[in-house]
Amino acid sequence: MDITTTYLGLKLRSPLVPSAAQPLTEEIDNVKRLEDAGAGAVVLHSIFAEQLRIEQHELHYHTTYGTDSFAEALTYFPEPENFQVGPETYLEHIRKAKEMVDIPIIASLNGSSLGDWVDFSKQIQAAGADALELNIYNIPTELHLTGAEVEQNYLDIVEAIRADVTIPLTVKLSPFFSNLANMATKLDRAGANGLVLFNRFMQPDISPEELEVWPHLSLSNPQEMLLPMRWIAILYGRIDADLAATTGIQKGLDVVKMLMVGARVTHVCAALLRHGIPHLRKIEQELIEWMEEHEYESVDQMIGTMSQINVIDPSAFERAQYQKVIQSFQREYSLV
Repeated sequence: MDITTTYLGLKLRSPLVPSAAQPLTEEIDNVKRLEDAGAGAVVLHSIFAEQLRIEQHELHYHTTYGTDSFAEALTYFPEPENFQVGPETYLEHIRKAKEMVDIPIIASLNGSSLGDWVDFSKQIQAAGADALELNIYNIPTELHLTGAEVEQNYLDIVEAIRADVTIPLTVKLSPFFSNLANMATKLDRAGANGLVLFNRFMQPDISPEELEVWPHLSLSNPQEMLLPMRWIAILYGRIDADLAATTGIQKGLDVVKMLMVGARVTHVCAALLRHGIPHLRKIEQELIEWMEEHEYESVDQMIGTMSQINVIDPSAFERAQYQKVIQSFQREYSLV
């Protein structure tokens, strides 16, 4: 049974790739544990563009300002040396990970505009990262900003980094484009070697009693994988960039589905946070058992077999499917 795959030109032992999750990869020992559990590659936790502009002493100044007057304020923040914010810390993390494991290490940059990305991308390459994931976390709120300008920002980032960096680049995308197929095509032409579908933007909550806005984190659920699955199926075979699936992947059958619509790898995060790193081995075993039962000899044999260009009814991934769902719902729940 051959479960190897290729992604961004890299040969991976399996299509299971833990995604950029801080609790999973911030501890260097966990990177080794992920490799031992069967990871084909590891995407390290992101370093944020803001972190590239804030030096340790600046953070220390802002977080201790006024504590001479209000001593209790010292308890609000950990000591500066406990912050994992320094660019050099992240680069050293890459170096240690590369020394510790044999699987590819993919670094992750998170930001909303070009800023300091280009220079730090070169440092990431020099530190030994096998590839770089660009996590462009941008929620446009300016009333004058057009959709074309938002898209151009993505393209400018990719083109600028591609001009100075030779390692593979992949872009973690939001689904909120007016024409995702067109945007994927533009990113492909701009030099992206891969696209990760989709980024989950964290949604804030509010407290009516405290009159505060609170950060809110909810782990993905299986239902959320339907959106990336649909778009991977639509894009497969139409662009050159490799496609990676993320969001909602919990078990081996989920991996099967994503591979069959055209993903070359599946990112896993929430399932490992819920069940622990050893759960990755269980997902792999479920994948192998399914392949054996259905007489697939390799992952390559599966990839794209259920994509839009290969299914009997391509319209099933588009608007026509909506009518069928509504009709079936009406039949099942018809009122008497």
